[in-house]
Amino acid sequence: MTKVDHVLEAEGLWYAYSGGPWALNGLALRIPRGGKSAILGANGTGKTTLLLHMNGTLRPNAGTIWRDGVPVRYGARALLAWRTAVGLVLQDPDDQLFAATVAEDVSFGPFNLGLDDSTVRKRVAAALAAMRITDLANSPPHSLSFGQRKRVAIAGLLAMQPRVLLLDEPTTGLDGWGVIHLLVALDRLVVKYGTTIVLTTNDVDLAYAWADEVVLLQGGRTLIQGRAVDVLCDTTLLQAARLRPPWMAVLGLTARRLGLLGADESLPRSRTQVTNLLKIVAEWKEHLSELECS
Repeated sequence: MTKVDHVLEAEGLWYAYSGGPWALNGLALRIPRGGKSAILGANGTGKTTLLLHMNGTLRPNAGTIWRDGVPVRYGARALLAWRTAVGLVLQDPDDQLFAATVAEDVSFGPFNLGLDDSTVRKRVAAALAAMRITDLANSPPHSLSFGQRKRVAIAGLLAMQPRVLLLDEPTTGLDGWGVIHLLVALDRLVVKYGTTIVLTTNDVDLAYAWADEVVLLQGGRTLIQGRAVDVLCDTTLLQAARLRPPWMAVLGLTARRLGLLGADESLPRSRTQVTNLLKIVAEWKEHLSELECS
């Protein structure tokens, strides 16, 4: 059996904000290298707190985090290397934007890496294009809509080409096309650069269609971690995590119960696959009508 290579691991993480209850409650998880992982859970289950630990912004009260199989350290030099390799995009873009123009903001990280002007310009151009905001390069960030500012913040991390990209509720504030463009850009990072993507979300439909693995959080700990198609089809687990089943999973499982989808056939995880399944239903209905008329 092939051993899975984990880029980030956590074991027994405990953390409480000053004067508050435990935000992380003995949490454990493992992030496969080069994969797409989604962390789900009701509000207050520790999703954001977990991401802040995974790039060293917060330090646990107890427990251990490993990066590339080595326990992390919290000295200034170690933290700089950690945050260069593991980038974090916060839920509120205004927490990360500060420069006079979009281009200046996106170039800040690459320049801090010591890259030359030509390399920085290429990275900024590629990041702006990936987020469909090239036309906003000379605009002041504060003049943009929330969704546009969100894309600028993500572009700033893309330009640094981190090995791991953590995104806290990245689709919040984006319209339908904005979500599609973002997911395409993230998929391109995985395919072209082998980037590991981890995002938090309450959108079970997005996680089901996009993620390789999902992590369900409950009360600051991991309820379960596993393949998206397995975990998000388990209604008992979803109920425990206060989440509803993805509509595509419900449709696929219903089709399987009706015999329209074989037990060994994959459940639909894209709109194209759903359309193909509906065509099967239409053909089945037409066949029944012919039998009734014969």
